[in-house]
Amino acid sequence: MSYEHLFTFEATPVKFGPGAALDAGWELQRLGVKRAMVVMDPQVARLEAAQQILSAIRAAGTEAVTFTDIRVEPTLASLETAAAAARDARPDGFVALGGGSTIDTAKVANLMVSCGGQIMDYVNPPVGGGRPPPSPLRPLLALPTTSGSGSEATTVAILDLPDLGVKSGISHRSLRPAQAIVDPQLSASAPAGVTAAAGLDVVCHAIESYLSRPYHTRPRPASPAERPPYQGSNPVADVWSAWATERGGRFLRRAVHDPDDTEARGMMMLSATMAGVGFGSAGVHIPHACAYPVAGLRHEYRAPGYAPDHAFVPHGLSVIVTAPAAFRWTYDADPARHEHAAQLLTGQPVTGREALPEALRALMRDVGAPLSLREFGYSEADLPALVGGALKQQRLLAVAPRTPTEADLEGILRAALDGA
Repeated sequence: MSYEHLFTFEATPVKFGPGAALDAGWELQRLGVKRAMVVMDPQVARLEAAQQILSAIRAAGTEAVTFTDIRVEPTLASLETAAAAARDARPDGFVALGGGSTIDTAKVANLMVSCGGQIMDYVNPPVGGGRPPPSPLRPLLALPTTSGSGSEATTVAILDLPDLGVKSGISHRSLRPAQAIVDPQLSASAPAGVTAAAGLDVVCHAIESYLSRPYHTRPRPASPAERPPYQGSNPVADVWSAWATERGGRFLRRAVHDPDDTEARGMMMLSATMAGVGFGSAGVHIPHACAYPVAGLRHEYRAPGYAPDHAFVPHGLSVIVTAPAAFRWTYDADPARHEHAAQLLTGQPVTGREALPEALRALMRDVGAPLSLREFGYSEADLPALVGGALKQQRLLAVAPRTPTEADLEGILRAALDGA
């Protein structure tokens, strides 16, 4: 077998700093956007900051059509609603103002209005058709309001498929936003529970990317078109992922416990983008593969900080809950690298198989996150469905530092039931 001999690295241009969001109109003009569909989280849309951004867009000469029918954890139905609105609005560009769900909704609406077809045509196989976009997408300007998904810097959009009991996604370089504006002031209103869940997603993005299989251990593709977006760890992605891991360990606790700590919130927002760039090249693997059925199978958990009438497991919590068990299992692939990730997270030299799981559990406890799958309502009876859902995420499992079998995934999920 011949193995990969190169990696590629692309990144969304990022503008960072307090007040940067007011450059939105200038950026749209630079991108040539005359009529923008502005996709906004409904909570964000009520904030003064959102109205200031809309005013800046219109003052610069871009017409703005707003869309606020956003669902936390987008479903196929909610994305189809957004796509229909985009077809009616007929924009030549998009703005996303909100968290990962908002940015992902804008990505899919852009894909549908630019390329046509059905959403499931583009969803990753084996869940969907895996069709690549046949043409370029319109410019998308992303302004995140949470420090979590890093969607402003990635080529991925995630959706929940309740009828199938699983989450999946669309992954293609065409989905990458044309420009991101990361303004720490936009995260000031996020509740502590949202900041915690989003920040734990950042930490998992960074560590999974850093621990993914080296790019040169993957089979060489038959053509450049077959090279996957998630290529495995590489020297450039490692820099971004390590930076985000270290900042997550330093600043997440502060950002959760003190909403007025602008330094901590700013560093977590920048960490989210940095981690997004890192895993956009290297990829995420076992915790994210397990997270999709964890979030997709049960909708009973009431997450602190989120709308009380919406029962679901936030993405960051569904990811982190299996991470200690997953990284304990992957430890043998590269003990030194796992220990370095733990040292980045804790700021202390640590060794051994339990170093990284213990560091993660300590962070989870300190920010008030659930430590076990049982807290989401799962039991041993759910293990077959959870394992089956994780096995469908072959795009992710392909970059794991060790390739898990069905039995391996069951062992990881069984350990996570009780927070081990």
